[in-house]
Amino acid sequence: MDNPHGSRWLRAAFIIGIVVVLNLFFNYSIFLVYPEPQYDTFCPQVQVPPTYTTQASCVAADGQWNTNAGPKSFSDGTPAPAGYCNPDYTCNTNYQHATDTYARNVFIALVVLGVAALGVSFLFGSAPVVAAGLSWGGVLSLIVASARYWSHAQTLLQVIILAVALAALIWFGARRFK
Repeated sequence: MDNPHGSRWLRAAFIIGIVVVLNLFFNYSIFLVYPEPQYDTFCPQVQVPPTYTTQASCVAADGQWNTNAGPKSFSDGTPAPAGYCNPDYTCNTNYQHATDTYARNVFIALVVLGVAALGVSFLFGSAPVVAAGLSWGGVLSLIVASARYWSHAQTLLQVIILAVALAALIWFGARRFK
């Protein structure tokens, strides 16, 4: 005779297992196929970085010169530097752009995979544990996608993301639970 309590816990364990492994599979597959930009690729680190003391030398090295707005000399009469150089300005800007693009693309991939998992869950109507695991796995993928990309998205895009996710959930829910 089947123990109803044991089978309930067993079903819950299988559902949670599918949810976790599905999302690990999604994320590691994305990282394998589409590696994250690395800072050192954009801004190679050197053991002894050069010093840029003039605006011309700084800008020639793709840096950003920042003019000293403070006093022209120190209290002991020593002249203060005219400014300072941020030599990583251009490479860091390029890295930030690549990181933002990467975050957007991973977001899109995770949303597509999450919605696909929700859709595929309908095919497993005769196996409710699998259907539930895929459904919850799809929902978790949507949550992970939004959490990863949320800080990169502008407010209008955040509202659009929420509207699309809500519409997808309502549509799938209405079709599944008529």
